[in-house]
Order: sequence, then C-alpha cells, then structure tokens
Amino acid sequence: MSTKMRVAQPAVSPGSTASHARTRARKRRLVGHILLYLGVAIASLVMIFPFIWMLLTSLKPESEVVRYPPQIWPHVWTLVSYANIWSRVPFARFFLNTVIFAGGVTCISLFLDSLTAYAVARLRFPGRDAIFLGILALLMVPFQVTLVPLFNLIFQFGWLNTYAGLIVPRATNAFGIFMLRQFFITVPTELDEAARMDGANEFTIYWRIILPLSKSALATLAVFHFMYNWNDFLWPLIITTSTDMETLPAGLALFMGQHVIEYSLLCAGAALALAPLIIAFFAAQRYFVQGITLGAVKE
Repeated sequence: MSTKMRVAQPAVSPGSTASHARTRARKRRLVGHILLYLGVAIASLVMIFPFIWMLLTSLKPESEVVRYPPQIWPHVWTLVSYANIWSRVPFARFFLNTVIFAGGVTCISLFLDSLTAYAVARLRFPGRDAIFLGILALLMVPFQVTLVPLFNLIFQFGWLNTYAGLIVPRATNAFGIFMLRQFFITVPTELDEAARMDGANEFTIYWRIILPLSKSALATLAVFHFMYNWNDFLWPLIITTSTDMETLPAGLALFMGQHVIEYSLLCAGAALALAPLIIAFFAAQRYFVQGITLGAVKE
C-alpha cells in the first residue's frame, strides 16, 4: 500500500509580505530619485557648458583658441585678454553706460510699477478693472511691434544717443505691474483701514506699509529688470549712435564686426559682463526664492 508524503510548506506571515513590499517600494523610489538627479545633473551640465567654454576660452592665448581640433582645457593659462580688454575696447565706458541704463531702468521701474500695482490692487475707482485688463493686453504685444513708432517719438524729443532715450521708454513694464499687483492683493486690507483711521494718506500706506511687506516681490522684480536690461541688445543698438553711449552687448557686438575677431578678448569681455548679474542674483537670493512664484497667486 503506497502512502503519499506531504511536505509541509513554511507559513508566510502577512507582516513579512508587507515588509517585502515596503522594501521593493523603497528600492523603486531610490532608483527614481537617482534617475531624476542624474537627469537634472545632465541638463544642468548642458546649460552651463557654453559658459564654461566661454570662461576657459578667455583664459587661453589666441593661438590656442583657433587651434584645430579645438580643445576645451587650456594648455597655457593666461589673463592677457582680461588686461587687454580695457585698452583694446572702450570697455570701461561700455560698462558705465550699461550700469546707468540697467540700474536706472530698474530703480525707476520698481517705483512706477509698484505705484500702478498699488492703485489697481488696493484702490477702488471706476474703470480700475478695464485699466488692469489693458495692462495685461500689453503683455501680448511684442516689443518689435512698437519699435518704429517709439524710435520716431524719441527722435522728435531729441533723445537719440542720450541716457533719457535709453531709460525713459523702459521706465515701466506691464509684467512688473502684473507681478506686484498679484502680491499686493494678498496683503490684508485691515492694515490699510487701520492706517487710514490713524490719519495716513494713500501714499503713506503705500510707502510705509505695503512696500516693506513686499520685499521678496520687489527683490525678485529687481533681478528680472536688471538682468533683462543689462543683456538688452536691440534697443541700445538702435538708440545709440556713438561709441561713448553704447552698452556692453551692443558695443562688444560692433567691435566684433568692425575689427579682426579676437575670440579670447571677446570671451573675456563677456565674462566680465556676466559678473554683475551673478552678484545681483546672489545679493537678492534670500528674497528671490520666496518671490519667484508670486505671479501664480490668485485673487
């Protein structure tokens, strides 16, 4: 008589199964994080590679720059281009003009944009919403569309080749008004009412209450304005007619087209021109991260 042997199977506890599931989930999350960080690192490298190439080129002698095949890493390190940029090109004048242009536009725009944003966000008057919609409509109009009539207007004022011609047309910005308005509407209106009960007028409320509470928004907008106008090429190129009034982007571009191209010298100028933007960003970094998403605030 044959007997059937039964082999006892080890019992699997529910706790062990849950533990294995959690382990697999952690491994999947770890792999996902590794892939994510790897993708971010590759994308960051692709983005900063042109700047690395520019910086390394500025540290090479011209003979190495034009060598074929090209090499990224310099064989001979030199600062000759950084020394020559001040004498071969009127770089100091270009730099001063750019500081006046970008700094002046930034300061004036912050004041006028914040004043307009305060009016459309905190005051009640007929046509307020229509004015704000008109400001939003300006965001959809490319600058090139208004370039010719704006140039004619500047010409009639006699502002060609002047700081006024550079700065005044950029004195306010629809994006800046929209961004600050979105932040101002988040400030409690009880602060305005309390200030009015104490006898404060509207400008006092704007200057002493709203602006101190909007440092993150103002710092973020200042970085945007300064960066955009510092790098602006088209408007200074059209308005300025002499070397003494040219800004860095326009001046370096014209130098490249009028003389024998010295790539190391131009890369040195571009690296020096980039330095103020980096300084401005790190100076406002503590507010920049807080204010970068202010445009998404809803009423």
